[in-house]
Amino acid sequence: MKATALVALVAGLLPIAGAVPAQNVNVTIPSGTIIGSVDNGVESFRGIPYADPPIGDLRFKPPVRLSRHLGEFDATRKPVACHLGPIFGPFADTEDTTATFAEINVAISVLKDTAGDTPSNFDEDCLIINVQRPQGVEAGANLPVLFWIYGGGFVAGSTPPFDGKNLITTGVQLNQPFVYVSVNYRVGGWGFMPGEEILREGSGNAGLRDQRMGLEWVADNIAEFGGDPTRVIIWGESAGAISVFDQLVLYDGNATYKGEELFHGAIMNSGTALPTDPLNGPKGEAIYSAVVKAAGCEGKPEGSLSCLRDLHNDDFAAAANSVPGIFSYPSLALSYLPRPDGTVLTDSPDALAKEGKFHKVPVIMGSQEDEGTAFTLFQVNMGTDEKIVNYLSKYYFGDATIDQISEFVGTYSDKISDGSPFRSILPTELYPGKRRIAAILGDMVFDLMRRVTLQIFAENHPEVPSWSYLSSYDYNLGLNPVGTKHGSDMPVFFNGSNDDLPTISGRTYYLNFLYELDPNNGTQVDVLWPQWKEGRQLLWYNKKNNSLRNDTYRESSYDFMLKNIDSLRF
Repeated sequence: MKATALVALVAGLLPIAGAVPAQNVNVTIPSGTIIGSVDNGVESFRGIPYADPPIGDLRFKPPVRLSRHLGEFDATRKPVACHLGPIFGPFADTEDTTATFAEINVAISVLKDTAGDTPSNFDEDCLIINVQRPQGVEAGANLPVLFWIYGGGFVAGSTPPFDGKNLITTGVQLNQPFVYVSVNYRVGGWGFMPGEEILREGSGNAGLRDQRMGLEWVADNIAEFGGDPTRVIIWGESAGAISVFDQLVLYDGNATYKGEELFHGAIMNSGTALPTDPLNGPKGEAIYSAVVKAAGCEGKPEGSLSCLRDLHNDDFAAAANSVPGIFSYPSLALSYLPRPDGTVLTDSPDALAKEGKFHKVPVIMGSQEDEGTAFTLFQVNMGTDEKIVNYLSKYYFGDATIDQISEFVGTYSDKISDGSPFRSILPTELYPGKRRIAAILGDMVFDLMRRVTLQIFAENHPEVPSWSYLSSYDYNLGLNPVGTKHGSDMPVFFNGSNDDLPTISGRTYYLNFLYELDPNNGTQVDVLWPQWKEGRQLLWYNKKNNSLRNDTYRESSYDFMLKNIDSLRF
């Protein structure tokens, strides 16, 4: 069926204003008949299990494909969420935090933007997938598929807050209808437990394997929902974006299933190749040991891993979440995150990209202008080079020398006006050095790591199409104390009105990419977005207009990161 005819079909089947939609709709797949709901022209099928419950002996282990028949499955209810890992604390190292309730509210706001509202229903049996489509679409429609992976620092997140209705409605309006899929994956200690015991068992990075099994479910089933398994784009933000990059390099770039590619393009909002130490490295071992100790599993005859699996989930959660959270003094030195395990991730993601061991598909990578401001609320006095160097050495770069870290820190100005939020005219900061450390953390995890990743692609595999952007729509004349912070884009994409330029332009570029693997082709755009390798230019999202900006700011910091990336692993 031609696209124009399909669009007409979809538009004709959408309910007119004031009409009462049908109560439900059914789709039959090999595992059962899935009963979905209809709301304002969008059909939703929520909470469909794609794996057996990862409980008991399966805790921490790779997911096991669903082995039971679902019969008639009610997919009209709000799905469960996977349990949360550590979020807040500790707030200080040797001194009390200077953060106020206002700063804590900023952190909560960022968590809400990246991970969504806190779910009301958690369950260890949480490996489910959701499908949404325009009303009236049926099997055989062969619509492209947008596969969403949520963020949350690998310790939070769930699918319900990232409802695809507004995106789907926009797609229909732009004559680019599509199927939207979102997947639950395990986070925290359930999905990313590190350590030698996990490595030896072959259970590393269970959360990434959950995502991969979700993609395999799409390959097996999405055609029955009207989706085309040969036109899948994966999209994620924050930890979800890092996960998207990890999906590129998973199994040394092997993204095939039953002889076909699982996805055909990738979009990364605020996250790319995060350099990481091995699963059984010093950082991973320290986390595992702390959890085992907190759980009372030291010296158990059955072994610490069996002991952790035998715990009631509440007791395990208390132990797993006794380590530092994402909003804490260590901050982005995450307790739980994907780490090389020799099987799923055979090396640090940046190293795999350099070696060409990645799935070579078109990519979009972007950042918010002030990625680090919300992750520097719970530190104290960073007013000297020495304090920042010691902080980074202790919590982040265990393989780097003090001289290397000192050189890196020296590439950042100590003037308040040069820190993040960038371009701000505010003359003060929460504590000495706050804006400088915000610039450093935001760059080394998100913004300049994005540029490093793009440069690795451009140098080693220039045949891979790539586009990049910078979002500054919360700049507000330089008066916003956190600027365009991490997570600012999620309300814009998911909840914003198409009357607002950042929302409609962002959705248009992404839907064009979904359809044509090029953000410029399809619906007309206001600014032609060049590939990054053609001149290192960014699409610059602003509140009232878009433009292009050279991706050359903080060049000395970027140069250091590119040359020393092997020593900057988390």
